[in-house]
Amino acid sequence: MASLRGASEVRWGIIGCGDVCEKKSGPALMRAPRSRVVAVMRRDLAKAEDFARRHGIGRAYDAVDALLADADVDAVYLATPPGSRVEIALQVAAAGKALYVE
Repeated sequence: MASLRGASEVRWGIIGCGDVCEKKSGPALMRAPRSRVVAVMRRDLAKAEDFARRHGIGRAYDAVDALLADADVDAVYLATPPGSRVEIALQVAAAGKALYVE
């Protein structure tokens, strides 16, 4: 697992940028000191790209593996429905990324 200790900034990837992320957790994460959201993922690429465009986020993906392969993502905020979280959390851990689960 990647260590973020001493990092000047945490570069986040969000998996599951839907309604909850839009209204609650996403804005807070984007405003947190020393945090920057650099990528988002949603199964519907058009919706992921729309979210990214509206929030000034550089990259959008439609596959978990693609976001996890992004070297600029230090940590992942997992905001998917509960039924999919365990499987995705295990993928994030296997990729060596830090993880925050909603």
